[in-house]
Amino acid sequence: MKENNQRLAALFRSMADLLSSQRANPYRVRAYRRAADALLAIEDDVATLAERRALEDIDGIGTDLARKIEEFLETGTIRAYEELQTPLPIEVRSWATLPGLSESLVAYLYFRLSIRTLSDLDQLIQSHLLRTLPSFSGSEEHLLQAVRQRLQNHEP
Repeated sequence: MKENNQRLAALFRSMADLLSSQRANPYRVRAYRRAADALLAIEDDVATLAERRALEDIDGIGTDLARKIEEFLETGTIRAYEELQTPLPIEVRSWATLPGLSESLVAYLYFRLSIRTLSDLDQLIQSHLLRTLPSFSGSEEHLLQAVRQRLQNHEP
């Protein structure tokens, strides 16, 4: 009956947690949490509402989340959730040992800014955009030296 609602709510909560750990836009995180609460609060099974094309009538469900619900009902999963669960590659995870970088900042750089290589990171540092991120706590100069040292040593 309302099993779909419960499974979707759990999925949306999990997505919110993963997004939060990646320092995603807080409004997006809140939207997933709000959608989860809304799904648990409605009386009808979400599949029935989808059939009636009434998903966006649910408080907190807009076009994007309605599409994700339809995708779940058709496939049993949400592709965006699968992507969020993808762990960082080991070589990228090791960047957290560089001066001024944390695990959450490295995840943000990788998933949100598509920084995939040390060369990409080098370019980001040189552009001075890294200093605009509130979670960057180090010196661009020290970080750039460390990145270039790894590049020279052919380290990941």
